[in-house]
Amino acid sequence: MVSLLLSSQTKDQITSEAVGKLIQHGLTVTRILQTSEAVIDSMISKVSFHNRKANYLKRVAVVLQEQYDGDIPSTLQELVALPGIGPKMAYLTLDHAWDRTEGIGVDVHVHRISNRLQWVRRPTKEPEDTRRDLQDLIDRDLWREANRLLVGFGQTVCSAVNPKCPECDLRLVCPASTAKRGNKGE
Repeated sequence: MVSLLLSSQTKDQITSEAVGKLIQHGLTVTRILQTSEAVIDSMISKVSFHNRKANYLKRVAVVLQEQYDGDIPSTLQELVALPGIGPKMAYLTLDHAWDRTEGIGVDVHVHRISNRLQWVRRPTKEPEDTRRDLQDLIDRDLWREANRLLVGFGQTVCSAVNPKCPECDLRLVCPASTAKRGNKGE
């Protein structure tokens, strides 16, 4: 859950470094409670919005200690009630921490690609609208993989700026493709 919180609008490598520093320091509820917000902030200083996220980490630790005996909540409603935890993070936390797939985690990559491929009923502006449409389209037993596959695809091929349409295997069926024909075996 901490990795997810720190990853928002931050490159994976930066998130990994920050989580590594927290782990070396002692990434437990007790240890976070014992650590000043300023020290936490210095450990995660390379992540986007690090001041806000340091504050969230401290506030989340208080709630986890007081309400969940130091553990993380096991329901969507409880997770999204935590400071800084939105639906995407909650769905992914349920998947990975509790082995329960209750929805598709929709981040900017999943949102962008779903709209480009027109997998949504109408162009969606909000990730939650995209999530609902995707969950109607994709079989539930594939929800867990949807985020991982689409995020990777969005990071490597279907980027926000300058997507690699000529290299994309979906270019012939993608309504947004700028390369409907190419030399990849057509």
